[in-house]
Formats: sequence, C-alpha cells, structure tokens
Amino acid sequence: MSTMRAVQVVGYHQNLEMTEVDVPEPTGPYDVVVKIGGAGVCRTDLHILEGQWAEKSGVTLPYTIGHENAGWVHATGSAVTNVAEGDKVIVHPLITCGLCRACRSGDDVHCEASAFPGIDTDGGYAEYLRTSARSVVKIDDSLEPADVAALADAGLTAYHAAAKAARRLTPRDRCVIIGAGGLGHIGIQVLKAISPAELIVVDRNPDAVKLAVSIGADHGVVAEGKQVEEVLALTGGNGAEVLIDFVGEGGATAEGIRMLRRAGDYHVVGYGENIDVPTIDIISTEINIIGNLVGSYNDLCDLMALAARGAVKLHTAKYALDDFQSAIDDLDAGKVRGRAILTP
Repeated sequence: MSTMRAVQVVGYHQNLEMTEVDVPEPTGPYDVVVKIGGAGVCRTDLHILEGQWAEKSGVTLPYTIGHENAGWVHATGSAVTNVAEGDKVIVHPLITCGLCRACRSGDDVHCEASAFPGIDTDGGYAEYLRTSARSVVKIDDSLEPADVAALADAGLTAYHAAAKAARRLTPRDRCVIIGAGGLGHIGIQVLKAISPAELIVVDRNPDAVKLAVSIGADHGVVAEGKQVEEVLALTGGNGAEVLIDFVGEGGATAEGIRMLRRAGDYHVVGYGENIDVPTIDIISTEINIIGNLVGSYNDLCDLMALAARGAVKLHTAKYALDDFQSAIDDLDAGKVRGRAILTP
C-alpha cells in the first residue's frame, strides 16, 4: 500500500503535525477517492484545535482535518457511474446515505447517517481523500480545484444563507451583511447575483469593506463604534429586513439585532458567542433568528454554476501543504484576505 502526507490533529490545544499515512482506497461500492488539488483552511479548523468540536464530533485522535476540498477523481468503487478517473471535482463536505427522509427531500445536510470528513473522519489536509459518489460535483473546465476548493464549505455555507435570505428579499428591501471575510465576500457576490435587494456591508477592517464595495455591496460601513447608528441611518431609521451575520462573536450579535427591522430575519452563520435577547423583544418585534449550517448538494451545484459564469470569484492565498502552520497562524492573526488554501 502506498503512503501519503497528511496533516493531523494529535491533541487539542496542540499544534497540528505532518504524518505519513496509507493512501485511502475505495472499500465500498460508492466510494470515490479524490487526489486533492486544494484544501481550504477554515476558522472551524482553529475551533477544532481549541477542542470546541471534540464532544460534538466524538472523533478519535489522531485524525486528518480539512473539510473544503477539490481535486481530481483518483479511484472509484464498483457502482460509481456519475464520475470517472481524472474528472475534475469539488467535494460536498458531507458523506450522506441518500435513503433517509432528509436526503430524499434534498436536505442532505441533515442526513440521519452522515459522516463529515475533516470533522469526524479523515479530511483533506492530505494528498488524497476518500468520499462518496453522492458527494462529488464535476466542475467546469475553466475552474481549477485550488481556486474553488473553499467554495466546498465556506462558499457553500455563504450560498446557503444567501439563498435562504434571497427568498424573501424584494427590490425595496435592505440586507445587512456583518463580516466581509472568507465567507462574507462570497455571500455578497451570491446576493448580488440572485437578489434585487440593497446590500449594506459592515466590517472592522477598512480593506475588507473596500473589497465588499468593489464586488457589489451598495454601502460599506467600517465598524468603529458607530456602525449601528450608521446602518439605521442608511435604512431610514428602521433597520434592515434581513441581516446575515458571518461573524457571530465579539459582540456582533448584540449589534446585529439592533440593526434589524421589525419582523426582520437574523441569519446566524458565524458562531462563538451566545445571542442574548429578551423574549419580550422577540415577540413585540416578531423577529426571526435563523440558523445556517452548510448548504446541500443542490446548493453546491447552483454555486458552481455561478462560479462557472464568473459571478462568484474566490479571493485566495495559497500555501504548500508543508506550510500548513503558516496558513493556520496567518488565519488566526487575521492576515488572510479571502481564503487560505493548502495545495499538496
């Protein structure tokens, strides 16, 4: 059996380590082994190292992380017909059963028997990844795996929230986006492509706000302490019909709720702190607080269609696989514009 390099969690509150492990092989009839072209580095990977996912995932250490993956089909199980060796693919983060109620209704993210490579099984900070035929989406010839890898999770999560928000947004509505980083800069482009609403972007970083305006935001607000007042001024004093919070920590939620109009939707995407709202405020204003996980397989197909026509572009910083520690450190220090990608 041949071996490959893989970056693994060896202990919580410890640095990741490069190891040699066996190259995965298809064992089940619907298995697909992907040669990794790019693996996105996500804030969730930092949260994994902090032990935040230990209980939820129940994963046994050591294991390989990385849940934003794209590459080329390397090997397939005996029953796989939708892709062939050499096909260029992006990998939906979950391996799903296809048989449960959620899968049958296209809501495969809530599959009753799913595995999540990079969270609870081996992921893509490696040269090869084992996934399933239900998880691979062929991508347009014009797209390169390392350029689109982060669309598999960051992009897909942003798309899912934006698509849910867009279902209620009309040309008269305003949508506030908190955070124009790795997820936010994709969410802005998606909303621009599929929604007629006016987009207001709030971020602490003036460069991120500039980027947001250059890719379609109608207004940019630098969060320097007066952001709630600025957003209220931009919305006629009423607040926004929809707010998508890509930050979810550091006080963003308390500010976000204050930026929301009566009967508005507050979409939670970024996470880290608790939302503290008096129940009387929720009933008297009839606001909705909506959770957003990663998008479905169909969401990923939709997102790749937008990417193929150039409506969504990912800003990436590429690192060699051996350079994984720099990528993690840069992300942690807030030095990454857009998304960090490991390339084996």
